[in-house]
Amino acid sequence: MPPITSLSQLDLTKTYTYADYLTWQLTEWVELIRGKVRPMSPAPQSTHQTISFNLSTSIGVALRGKLCRGFAAPFDVRLSKITPNGDASIETVVQPDLCVVCDLSKIDKRGCVGAPDWIIEILSPGNFARDTKEKFDLYEENGVGEYWIVSPGEKSIAVYVLQDGRYHVRGEFYTPGPIPLHTLPEFSIEWTEVFEGA
Repeated sequence: MPPITSLSQLDLTKTYTYADYLTWQLTEWVELIRGKVRPMSPAPQSTHQTISFNLSTSIGVALRGKLCRGFAAPFDVRLSKITPNGDASIETVVQPDLCVVCDLSKIDKRGCVGAPDWIIEILSPGNFARDTKEKFDLYEENGVGEYWIVSPGEKSIAVYVLQDGRYHVRGEFYTPGPIPLHTLPEFSIEWTEVFEGA
């Protein structure tokens, strides 16, 4: 069977696993959500990348001396528990813009297995519904403790924190000031630092 090198070779109505995903030789980025292939947006705009870099810089400072580690896309996050069937039983692989993992036993050479402690998604025109609904529900049910949705257009950050298995709004930030971190409660990130240059 020839290798899968193009999305057009995949049946997007079919259900796939992480074992399938590992065999694909695609030039496009895709995510696997509940077994369904989700093509990702084309290369992000410069505003998106500026915000991502700004956040990475601030988070990197906050993580110094901590056991937690930060990662930027592309980085496979397999939202699954370790199972006897391994890769063939994993049906969800996402590529968050940024994530922080404090349980280092979840990290392996291919990425993260299980829920990161904190995920940040930066909205792009093509991913609004996916990040605000599909991934919101996915991250909530898989136990991601803190979820930030960053809107470059509105220059806003919505912060959600998991309590009793449901996300609750911790705050919506539209103006200069500190944004508290639930994952690292002794730190905050300045709103102006996030959107500087964007």
